[in-house]
Amino acid sequence: MCSKARYGGYMLGRFTVRPADDGSARFGVWDSAVSGWRATDLTEQQAHATATDLDIQYDAHGPRPATSVRRVEPAQRVQRAEWHDGGVLDVWIRDNGEWLGRVRDRDGRITWVPGPDLRPTDQTP
Repeated sequence: MCSKARYGGYMLGRFTVRPADDGSARFGVWDSAVSGWRATDLTEQQAHATATDLDIQYDAHGPRPATSVRRVEPAQRVQRAEWHDGGVLDVWIRDNGEWLGRVRDRDGRITWVPGPDLRPTDQTP
């Protein structure tokens, strides 16, 4: 199930970015399906990228069906619902009957954005 995230995108439920539990300034990716770490000792940006890569591969029940993933080759610039520069779209996934696009903004932050909230721009990445 999706829930609204801070930046107006969506967070999928299985993989979560968490601070490392060793007191360092590092981060990891927690897999709630197995109650364990999938990746550790990452920067926050690396952890978010890893979590979204895992979201592409898996849903809450296991491997995501190939029919539920659409790669955008080459990645393309998009605008978001407010119709401003939204970043670069590189993949679509279908989750709970809704298509979500993975968009990276110019600061490197990654969010999942519902399909109706995106449209292509005339610029290349």
